[in-house]
Amino acid sequence: MTVGKPTPSDCPELHQAVWRKSSYSGNGGADCVEVADNLPRVVAVRDSKDPHGPALMFSLAGWRGFVDGVRGGEFDDLG
Repeated sequence: MTVGKPTPSDCPELHQAVWRKSSYSGNGGADCVEVADNLPRVVAVRDSKDPHGPALMFSLAGWRGFVDGVRGGEFDDLG
């Protein structure tokens, strides 16, 4: 599998997803990113304002690379 590009066979049914958002999101939670990391082989990401809308699917390696980059400050100069 190519990092960051799951194939259709890697994408499970999203009805199995358990969605969560950061505890830093606050009480309103209307403008949040939700993550489902309980799925086999992929991590799904969606907009909390549109829970029935599309979800982005990432390979486990791709998601881990993104999280490591965030933690390491790789994207700090983008904002």
